Amino acid sequence: MTDPLSAAAEPTRRRILQLLASGSRTVSEIASEFPVTRSAISQHLLLLAEVGLVEARKVGRERHYRVVPDGLRALQAEIDRFWTDELDQLVADAKKMRDNG
Repeated sequence: MTDPLSAAAEPTRRRILQLLASGSRTVSEIASEFPVTRSAISQHLLLLAEVGLVEARKVGRERHYRVVPDGLRALQAEIDRFWTDELDQLVADAKKMRDNG
């Protein structure tokens, strides 16, 4: 099983999370935003659900996905633990090199 940080790091899954931040959507609505198959999007959604970042509810024949606020809070906490003062310094150094280069 993948952890939430690894799951959210993949660009397609990250974009799915961004789309769902504005509200629940069906698989078809989400898939219409990508140049991949609906099946591929379903696989991404399944993984995001397994790590607790999204959840689905069945409405008739459709599944509606939404973000899980507690899952996103846990992801934010993990990012905060990862982001250290050393990374802030690395970013600052990279900006200096870019500006002086």
